[in-house]
Amino acid sequence: MESQRTTYIEHDNSDLGEVQISNDVLAVISAMAAMEVGNITAELVSKLGMKKLSKGVRVDVVDNTVMVDLSIILRINENIVTISKKVQDKVKTTVENMTGMEVANVNVNIASVATN
Repeated sequence: MESQRTTYIEHDNSDLGEVQISNDVLAVISAMAAMEVGNITAELVSKLGMKKLSKGVRVDVVDNTVMVDLSIILRINENIVTISKKVQDKVKTTVENMTGMEVANVNVNIASVATN
């Protein structure tokens, strides 16, 4: 059974139509923004594709306000607080700039630490 795709109407202009943004798109935007902190977005997108790219991202939208939960893997010897803050700032700014929607929070879960 296929899951129902959730979309949000961002702009409704009766003369021109409406703009809808799906939660899948918000998840991909969030994932790409998070990976830009490590400058590896293009390489990962080409290897994984968009569907797998957003696998560790959950997006909830309530009253046109976005809440993002994402899991990341850090490289060994990286400062968790510094990297997490950069990811939060980048995701919030990117989602808001691309969609016009407000981002209430970006929760970062450190899923693992990579040794290479």
